[in-house]
Amino acid sequence: MNGSGAKGPCVLSLRFRRTAGGPPDSADYTGLLALLGTLTPVVEAAPPDGALADVSGALRYFGRDARGLASLIRVRALALHGVDCAIGAGSNPLVARTAARRAAPGTTFVVDRGEEAAFLAPLPAVALDGVGAATARTLCGYGLDSVGRIAAAPLATLQRITGVRTGREVWERAQGIDRTRVAPNAAARSIAAERSFPCDELAPERHRRALLSLTEELGARLRGEGRVCGSLAVSVRFANRTGYATLTRSRTLREPTAHSAALTALAYRIHESFGLQRARVRGIALRAEGLADAGRASRQLTFDPADERTRRIEEVADRLRERFGPGAVKPAGLAA
Repeated sequence: MNGSGAKGPCVLSLRFRRTAGGPPDSADYTGLLALLGTLTPVVEAAPPDGALADVSGALRYFGRDARGLASLIRVRALALHGVDCAIGAGSNPLVARTAARRAAPGTTFVVDRGEEAAFLAPLPAVALDGVGAATARTLCGYGLDSVGRIAAAPLATLQRITGVRTGREVWERAQGIDRTRVAPNAAARSIAAERSFPCDELAPERHRRALLSLTEELGARLRGEGRVCGSLAVSVRFANRTGYATLTRSRTLREPTAHSAALTALAYRIHESFGLQRARVRGIALRAEGLADAGRASRQLTFDPADERTRRIEEVADRLRERFGPGAVKPAGLAA
């Protein structure tokens, strides 16, 4: 069920925020996913505060359009969980996610079918999903500084600038074409956490401190649950000319792990790849993906005494946290 046969928008992108501020806690987030599950079985979790839902079947069943169904979801989320929803509705995940960024909490932004390209055209190149800061700078260097100009450029030109595969993906997305589908049951394969700044944060050292805090939290959670992850995804929400945009990038670990040092090193590399040295960052989220049972994961043998010492210290720290609470032991970078 991908909604391709529906006449109107049939994909919803939802961003959850507690009425008191901040993302929902894990219990409320699970409840919100369950709420969506009562309306459609095609729900893709985007923790810690988002979700995608293909509601093409629900539109017919409830006899509502996308805006009407979104209103129903908002009322139930507020009544049952004290959570406001900002909802974007579109014909595919790309358009719905972009629309959700234009929606304020408690509102729905709808992009009608056939209006995708016109909706995207005024946006800056960096606001297009899948276009990172480095690619956007390259495109801007050729005068392709808006989604509309990218869409109007010949496909062959984009492929010469960014490569054959990337060029086609960027060109299609600028037209409002997204070949991905809402993928249900994603929640069981990942865990996530987020750090929000009280105001736009420019200092790179504070961005790295937030990442360190996130990797420590997720590493401890993975070890406590006896699981490892195969990859990490970093999402950075930052201010731009149209308000706020979010970039997400993931990379695979050398081997599945729950070792905080390995998670931190990869998270730093992903963050550096965004090229956001002067960005005004509002929040950073980290998602551990490809979860598996730690007992079944293979580990490459190492004769590095420093690595073994770090792992032993980590085991002791985990026991202290279990006994005295999560704040009992912190790395030096978080102690100040």
